[in-house]
Amino acid sequence: MLDTILAILHMLIFPGGIFALAVALLFKGLDRRIAARVQRRVGPPLIQPVLDIAKLLTKETLIPKTAHRTAFIMAPVLGFTGMAVCAAFIPVSGVFDGLTNMGDLLVLFYLLPIPAIALMLGAAASSSTFGSVGFSREMLMMLAYEVPLLAVMLAVAMLVGKSTGAGAEFSLANIIAFQESNGQLGFNPVMIPAMVAYLIFLPGTLGVVPFDIPEAETEVLEGPLLEYGGPLLALYHVGSALKTFVVLGLGVALFFPGTLCDFAPVNLVWFVVKCFLLMLVAVTVVRASTGRFRIDQAFWFYVKFPTVLSLISLVLVWWM
Repeated sequence: MLDTILAILHMLIFPGGIFALAVALLFKGLDRRIAARVQRRVGPPLIQPVLDIAKLLTKETLIPKTAHRTAFIMAPVLGFTGMAVCAAFIPVSGVFDGLTNMGDLLVLFYLLPIPAIALMLGAAASSSTFGSVGFSREMLMMLAYEVPLLAVMLAVAMLVGKSTGAGAEFSLANIIAFQESNGQLGFNPVMIPAMVAYLIFLPGTLGVVPFDIPEAETEVLEGPLLEYGGPLLALYHVGSALKTFVVLGLGVALFFPGTLCDFAPVNLVWFVVKCFLLMLVAVTVVRASTGRFRIDQAFWFYVKFPTVLSLISLVLVWWM
């Protein structure tokens, strides 16, 4: 009973819930601000993501007459809930080990696609033609970037497992403990291709330029989100923000864990800084300096580059 209560608190307050949302919204504000500066624009205020969500919460929710009402309402709730649960599994070195008694790396792999599935469910329920186009694009993108993610996770699990004699180690706590004793995997020559593949995976799973094809405003008018507004659209934005925290935190746990000292607040700040640096390199700079891909270009890009890179690390781990 106590474990269940603690798990719920971790999902609602730390590292999920309030903490994850606050960090993610800060990151989104910084991302928009820095991207604007790179493009020589003034950019929005740092709290613009918070203002956007607050404004949406005051709006009326309109549901199309031809939409499937239950699925239309439940889709954003599903995406938000999935990421709120997922955020509680992210370990913060020197502060929190994650919900080790409830799941591991494989559970995260199954939970991460939930926002994309929710987006497709909402698109299908809206009965919008643009939503249908966005649905097909989102499905193709998910198939493209999930393969390198799985290969990256397997490479990390096999490297740690072979070193500890476990075969494959899927516990994030044990993966971090291994790196604390043997060095960060992000600096291991065998794992560098997998790390680069994960960095390429980030903009695709977050749906930002150049991989924002399912929601391209100039082509499909936000696609799956076209018919959404008010609190339901706000839930989509909150779910997207939580996913930002999850994938960045997972990247830190897989490749760059570690602490600065024994003082938990300092380690917490250090974790946030590392997440921000990952976002800056893999998301902000790429988004500010590239144009949108076509769906076929994006799909084959993921097949040719991150998939191959992650498989190289996987083969090297197996061979060595």
